[in-house]
Amino acid sequence: MTAPGAPGAARPAAGRSIGEVLGAARQRLHRLGPAEAFEAVRGGALLVDIRPQGQRAAEGVVPGALHVERNVLEWRFDPGSEARLPQATGYHQHVIVMCSQGYASSLAAASLQDIGLVSATDLAGGFRAWAQAGLPCQPGTAPPAAG
Repeated sequence: MTAPGAPGAARPAAGRSIGEVLGAARQRLHRLGPAEAFEAVRGGALLVDIRPQGQRAAEGVVPGALHVERNVLEWRFDPGSEARLPQATGYHQHVIVMCSQGYASSLAAASLQDIGLVSATDLAGGFRAWAQAGLPCQPGTAPPAAG
């Protein structure tokens, strides 16, 4: 008998693979390529970088992007949340979520849609695609040493 959670264990009937979850999320989104996202930001969309500080330090940052780590994203953007950021202006705000490669951002954008942000989407290919496209980037800064 295979232990629950062990490789090869049967998935519960209600469960889906991460590939299925990601595919369902992306079906709901109008994902933007780097050039489209750049133009949308120039037109007033808010680019939200959900990468952890360590990734931003290693990979670089997009000037003007709002840094909101993934674990607090929904609380910071829900218009009814006491923890909402001032930059989160309402349910119809055009929010473009960016991660490193465009996977976590798809799930995060779908989650924002779930709480009512109907224009939330993500950057296909993430920060790496943005940088490869030659769009504005700055080097990351090392986090302060613990001490």
